[in-house]
Amino acid sequence: MRTFRAASLNIWSRFGPWEERLVALRKALAAVDPDVIGMQEVMKSADLDQGALLAEVGGYHVAWGQASENHGFPVGNAILSKWPIVASETIPLPDGGSDESRSVVFAMIDAPFGKLPFFCTHLNWKLHHGHVRQLQVRALTDAVAARAPIDGFPPVVVGDFNAEPDSDEIRFMRGLTGLGGECVYFADAFGVSGTGDGTTYSKRNPFAEYLREPERRIDYVFVRGPDDSQRGEPRDARVCFDAAVDGTFPSDHFGVVTTITAGR
Repeated sequence: MRTFRAASLNIWSRFGPWEERLVALRKALAAVDPDVIGMQEVMKSADLDQGALLAEVGGYHVAWGQASENHGFPVGNAILSKWPIVASETIPLPDGGSDESRSVVFAMIDAPFGKLPFFCTHLNWKLHHGHVRQLQVRALTDAVAARAPIDGFPPVVVGDFNAEPDSDEIRFMRGLTGLGGECVYFADAFGVSGTGDGTTYSKRNPFAEYLREPERRIDYVFVRGPDDSQRGEPRDARVCFDAAVDGTFPSDHFGVVTTITAGR
């Protein structure tokens, strides 16, 4: 059975000790060594292209899409792929009347086993914005359905969803509620095949600890599978980017990485 490794990480823009974090991010990325990774809070400007700096680690191809601006600097989502990206697109998500601007970046990847549709997003962050995230996951899955037909390779959807597994927005992704409409189904890779509690926002991380937010699992890799050809089954999953490198944590989030089947 062929497999590939997909991952997700919020890289926390350039906050904190950025130069030290960049070294930690690059070393941790080399150690995790995913075939494809979606990253959130990625800055891209004339002076700083974080996606390009990280892509150098493994010779990754990059697709980036803007979501908002941070003090005048464009910030968005990035997809880094070891295989060529043949098409990409940025799709805006509804803000639900909030003051946040969110999007999803889509990349069609020319993988050895076929065309892989890959999506990366970052949903509203406030704890009481579940109603906004519900609008966003509905728009997200509509975007996936329009670009990844059911008879194609199972799409992978990753990101910082800012929502716990038992929230309605994540239950919607897992096919447990239709949020008043039709249901979808995506396998939550860590929920299906992960070990440990899966916490990705942890007080064990000094960059997150000072905010005193509840510890929780809010970063995900989803895949719409498995299908009849045994493609899209999460075989294992674990938390990653969860240790200090040379005394510095790579980000304020931990990431998640999973092995997914690609058929025989």
